[in-house]
Amino acid sequence: MRVSLLLSRLLLLGALWPLALPGGPRFPGHRRHKDVYLGEHVSHKHGGHIDFKMKKSDSTKSLLIKSEQLLRIEDHDFAIRPGFGGAAIPVGIDVQVESIDSISEVNMDFTMTLYLRHYWQDDRLAFPSSNNKSRTFDARLVKKIWVPDVFFVHSKRSFIHDTTMENIMLRVYPDGNILYSVRITVTALCSMDFSRFPLDTQNCSLELESYAYNENDLMLYWKNGNDSLRTDEILLSQFFIEEFNPSFGLAFYSSTGWYNRLYINFLLRRHIFFFMLQTYFPTMLMVMLSWVSFWIDRRAVPARVSLGITTVLTMSTIITGVSASMPQVSYVKAVDIYLWASFLFVFLSVIEYAAVNYFTTIEEMKKHKGGTVPTTFNTAEAMAFDGCFHDNDIDLQPFPDISGPNASDQPTSHHNSAQSPASEGTWLHRKRSVRKNLDFIMSNSYMIDSYSRALFPLAYLLFNIIYWSMYS
Repeated sequence: MRVSLLLSRLLLLGALWPLALPGGPRFPGHRRHKDVYLGEHVSHKHGGHIDFKMKKSDSTKSLLIKSEQLLRIEDHDFAIRPGFGGAAIPVGIDVQVESIDSISEVNMDFTMTLYLRHYWQDDRLAFPSSNNKSRTFDARLVKKIWVPDVFFVHSKRSFIHDTTMENIMLRVYPDGNILYSVRITVTALCSMDFSRFPLDTQNCSLELESYAYNENDLMLYWKNGNDSLRTDEILLSQFFIEEFNPSFGLAFYSSTGWYNRLYINFLLRRHIFFFMLQTYFPTMLMVMLSWVSFWIDRRAVPARVSLGITTVLTMSTIITGVSASMPQVSYVKAVDIYLWASFLFVFLSVIEYAAVNYFTTIEEMKKHKGGTVPTTFNTAEAMAFDGCFHDNDIDLQPFPDISGPNASDQPTSHHNSAQSPASEGTWLHRKRSVRKNLDFIMSNSYMIDSYSRALFPLAYLLFNIIYWSMYS
């Protein structure tokens, strides 16, 4: 009995022996989970070798590490330029203009979106390749290598597009040649000349230059000459792009030296049709409307005065509207010459009626004193007539015929003086004829309107011919 009890205890102890060993698994499921979670630490205990198969793979991080190892990023100091201490490194540039977003006359600037591409060679980034294919990277690697520090001269605002990622591309070739491309929107200054506005053309330029490296360290040049500047089809509302061309030069700074500078020049010609509709045609109509008063009866005071005041105020509104949309320049623009000349014609039409009304009043006063007008007619009726007056109602004395044989006798007998010599008589004869013509016009004021109907349109037509021939 005791022997059988001893054997059963030995069998039970033998079954529990593996579970009692140190580090032995007590729960098989828990053992498997711990092996997976602590796989990295277990591998370090046995020789220090990391088993990557047991780690959770990070494809992005592992690709970046491999690229940096391939390009030997950690082996070089990319804070200095390639070939430091030697000749200047050539950096080629080409630009593709995507759009010209806006051109502001008030701020004297323009906004342009473009693709800026740089080409240079950095032997530090050369890598072995069996298929001689390039490798393309994004902005994450650009921050770890040397790139040219090109900036825009006279730039007011600029930014790199970052939707959905930063619009930066880096392409590295096995021999170390590099293409660096970036998409930028820049607002830059454009010094405009408005002396011929709106019949003007503007020459603007976008200038590129290295900020830190002068011509001894970095040489900027157009990669493909004149073909380095390419443009998409660009349509502007107020301008027509006549030409796009690149150029280059040098810029000198007294404290840092000479720098290579590249220019993107473009010539803009303004569309005139918008200003013809908004400014020139309304101005012409206002001037012609002021001529209508010459055909209204000179006794219709309210009609002619209200028409003249209306045209003057309308011209003032047009001038104010044009000036508000333009920069406050210190010289006269072409549109100012046209507007103020037209305003002068409108103003003179008002002055013309003031002269007609004044001479008419004087004429009626003289006739009233001479007894040639009816006794019931007075000057108050002359100043405020209802418009039904006719010139035939006044008995006007006919103008004497100065060309007759007795023409010289009438002035002589009137002044009771002797006849002068022939030469002096000719001078006096001309002098009297001018004065008498003026007296005749003053005594027949309706003739001022008759002359104005022809003189004003002819003078305005002559002004337009001279204006458009000078500025077109």
